[in-house]
Amino acid sequence: MKTLVQLKSIHKSYGAQIILDDANLSVFEGQKVGVIGRNGAGKSTLCNIITGQDNFDSGNIRKSRDFHLAYLQQHDPYDLNETVMDFLQRFTGKEKWQCGKIAARFQIKNELLSANIGKLPGGYRTRVKLTSMLLTDPNFLIMDEPSNYLDLKTLILLEELLLDFSGGFLIVSHDREFLKKTCRHTLEIENGIFKLYPGNVEQYLIFKEEQKTQAINYNKGIVAKQKQLQQFVDRFRAKASKSSQARSKMKQIRKLKTIEMGHSLANVRIKIPSVNKKNAISLTTADFSIGYKDNTVASGINLEVFQGSHIAVLGDNGQGKTTLLRTLAKNLEAKNGSFKWGYGLKVGYYAQHVFVTLDPNISVYEHLVRESAPSVTQQDILNFAGSFLFRGNDVKKNISVLSGGERARLSLAGLLLAKNQVLLLDEPTNHLDFGTVEALGEALRTFAGTIFFVSHDRTFVNLVTSEIIEVNNGAVKKYMGSYEDYVYQMENDIQKELKQEIEASPKTKIMGVSLYQLKKNLKTERVKITSLIRKTEERLNSLKEEYNRISLDSSAWTHKQNSRYKKLKNLISSEEDQWLKLHEKHENLTRELEQY
Repeated sequence: MKTLVQLKSIHKSYGAQIILDDANLSVFEGQKVGVIGRNGAGKSTLCNIITGQDNFDSGNIRKSRDFHLAYLQQHDPYDLNETVMDFLQRFTGKEKWQCGKIAARFQIKNELLSANIGKLPGGYRTRVKLTSMLLTDPNFLIMDEPSNYLDLKTLILLEELLLDFSGGFLIVSHDREFLKKTCRHTLEIENGIFKLYPGNVEQYLIFKEEQKTQAINYNKGIVAKQKQLQQFVDRFRAKASKSSQARSKMKQIRKLKTIEMGHSLANVRIKIPSVNKKNAISLTTADFSIGYKDNTVASGINLEVFQGSHIAVLGDNGQGKTTLLRTLAKNLEAKNGSFKWGYGLKVGYYAQHVFVTLDPNISVYEHLVRESAPSVTQQDILNFAGSFLFRGNDVKKNISVLSGGERARLSLAGLLLAKNQVLLLDEPTNHLDFGTVEALGEALRTFAGTIFFVSHDRTFVNLVTSEIIEVNNGAVKKYMGSYEDYVYQMENDIQKELKQEIEASPKTKIMGVSLYQLKKNLKTERVKITSLIRKTEERLNSLKEEYNRISLDSSAWTHKQNSRYKKLKNLISSEEDQWLKLHEKHENLTRELEQY
């Protein structure tokens, strides 16, 4: 497999803070890598170094001549007054038919292609950026948090496209489901170094948990041995006849080292201050309408919500999810009708950009004290700050020096410490790392109050949701099924639309088999081959580890070890041959798919 990018001994720091420390990474052709790690670990720094948007202090980076990179830009490369087609042609230099073909994968077609970008909802603007990225014919993609602010439909469309994409990619995301579906390797950035694992994120987390258990048991054994040796030393060091033995035991104690334990992504624990649950109505609305001065977004809203309900507000971007939360928070006036919260309920609202309103002249701790309910203790505040990654002296930092992501986390922490009986949360997970997202989901799942929330992180939504409200085409209605039903229905609808587009193609049948069915069969076969490649890589890694272990200990070889060494050499050669054959099959299937 050809190496596309190689980073060697990369060191990067911002002032006194070391981000990457002698970090090494090789990325191969067609490799699909999910990147995880705590906030500030260096995930975005890695992306920026590879794309050339950031420098590094020392080390080197090598890129193959065949490396053709495209990345999802954070800034908007288009003019809001441009039409979609004008922008795509200007930005990529491609023909109209080429632009239309890729845009259709994101369901941008017909009149949408001639619409001004400024008139499109945010989700569609992101689809336009994704289209422009893919039109440059890359063989490698870099996407830093692509799932942030994407609605579920766009996210599923992106997944479908990534599953079809023949090249490789590096994706930073806190969405476990997204990474699990699209990535075959997992890269964790921890303590300034890269750890690349040949499996998806769930397989990696299981592997890491097993490693942690082994390390704990090993350390227990080491501590017990140290204690045993120390007892001998304490007992006999003063005796002349035993002093040499005591010194020998002291040397043994110094050689015994425990395994240093890193922070686990899953070790975050969040305990939200409890609120009283009342068996009463939390919210009622009567012919309620939401919107803006010259635009009614949704009308005829009639809801009855009981206290303790955890409601996911779902729908495509631009349909009115944020408008609904803003109106319920009294941040925006209702257009018509009325709504009423239950008697004495305290309502807290977390907006997507609420962090810009924080007082820059106070510290993290002072803000949390100011926002906390009177019954919340100082220790509760410090524990909560730690859960949201403000540890040690971080709580003394002035808000003025915090990044946008840090301010967003602080705003959310303050809201949760206020002991509100109702929480209105608009994209609460966007600035949280992998472990904190799931810890927050677990904490909110047991929250006794009422929650209305907007999120496109499927793991988070699954953890928290008890009911669903869908905002779509000017209506706000309760969805009767579960969240799994909702996602399944949307995936099915998208598959049907993609099938119709393929069947509408002039070349709809090949040798009596529908083009859709043919592509589906080829994709299924490619998935099987991908799985076999991954298993072969895992066997190869295991065999090579054993081979290297025996090589390093060649001074103590026995006849049995020598025999095993030769056998390992043959096994590795056989597995490498198998890997090459599988990879060739994978490439042939990919080429065949691209013909259709």
